[in-house]
Amino acid sequence: QVQLVESGGDLVQAGGSLRLSCAASGSIFSLNAMGWHRQAPGKQREFVAAITSGGSTNYADSVKGRFTISRDNAKTTMYLQMNNLKPEDTAVYYCNAHLTPTAWGLYTDYWGQGTQVTVSS
Repeated sequence: QVQLVESGGDLVQAGGSLRLSCAASGSIFSLNAMGWHRQAPGKQREFVAAITSGGSTNYADSVKGRFTISRDNAKTTMYLQMNNLKPEDTAVYYCNAHLTPTAWGLYTDYWGQGTQVTVSS
């Protein structure tokens, strides 16, 4: 019943900015962390950024200084502010949440359907 809804993907020129969002809804007993991964055609999915329930953040080296991950006060909506976008940032961006929907459940990774980010040169 957990659902992740993404928005914000678009076509932009190099140097531009985008803000992605991901809202988690449904039965959430405990949410440990949320994050973003991306996958370009013919390449493996790679980690981009993550934020824990305590507010600590982590970034891939390729996006440090350009991307910022954040959350709202409810801690169920996550944002990725992407500045100074480069063509190599072009990929499908996937929202991920690490949570358990019940008190007896195991922590599990849930994924959104992905949103396309295309950066033209």
